Amino acid sequence: MWDLAEDKHSIKLIESFLAAGKPIGIVCHSTGALHHVKTPDGKPLVQGKEVTGFTNGEEEAVGLTKVVPFLVEDEMLKLGAIFSKTANWTPHVVSDGLLITGQNPHSSGPAAKTLMAAVKQKATGVTARAS
Repeated sequence: MWDLAEDKHSIKLIESFLAAGKPIGIVCHSTGALHHVKTPDGKPLVQGKEVTGFTNGEEEAVGLTKVVPFLVEDEMLKLGAIFSKTANWTPHVVSDGLLITGQNPHSSGPAAKTLMAAVKQKATGVTARAS
């Protein structure tokens, strides 16, 4: 979260994947990497999108609310996202278009399965149109 949220290469990589129609999977604090990602028209990528990530409650539970550069939940809400969450430490995955987000480390497996299904669907769709 400290590095990727501010890294211009990371931001451009995420923007290029989405522009190319490739799904993106992000879990836990890495939702913070969307902090500066924009749509082609310059709006925050997460504006109006349903996302999840490490919640304020989870951050408080681990005692790091004053350590992290920003709280993922607060930042996503500030950027206009629709932030979805469940109880602390519960696996939770949200898909909105090409963006797949997981709430916490327990969401990693389900998020990976959701991402792989999206990749497979994309590949199948491309193959079906080509034939």
